[in-house]
Amino acid sequence: MAVNSIGLNTVKAKEIAKDLNNLLANFQIYYQNLRGIHWNIKGKRFFDLHVKFEELYTDANMKVDLIAERVLTLGETPLHTFKDYTETAQVPVGKNISQDEKAVALIVDSLAELLKIERSILEKAGDANDEGTNSMMSDFITEQEKTVWMMKAWLSETV
Repeated sequence: MAVNSIGLNTVKAKEIAKDLNNLLANFQIYYQNLRGIHWNIKGKRFFDLHVKFEELYTDANMKVDLIAERVLTLGETPLHTFKDYTETAQVPVGKNISQDEKAVALIVDSLAELLKIERSILEKAGDANDEGTNSMMSDFITEQEKTVWMMKAWLSETV
């Protein structure tokens, strides 16, 4: 079994990096959605949501960097063009969303998609003894589950 410079099976590391690139593309769409709703939100909840959306896109931007750096750590090249992102991502694209409930629902739907991808990566990383990726996915999942809970509470829905 061939291993890379950080001691991981090269075949498994390449597969995880591919999945991380998929996650990266989805995070970039999610990030851009957050920027859009941050800019375009209207209504009586503007002040609260404008600040919350900025908090979320700042966090997403940080995660984008972490994912790309992990792809590099695994020996692969991160996706880095909008074409790659739009061709790869499954996260819904939100265009011209200015209504509060639609904006928050977009976040919930986007996070649900990200969580699916992250759980799949978590499983593969565990199988490959890739603790670095495993730890990152575990942290992302924990934070995003809490965000989904909060957004659904704001929407007055049950988790």
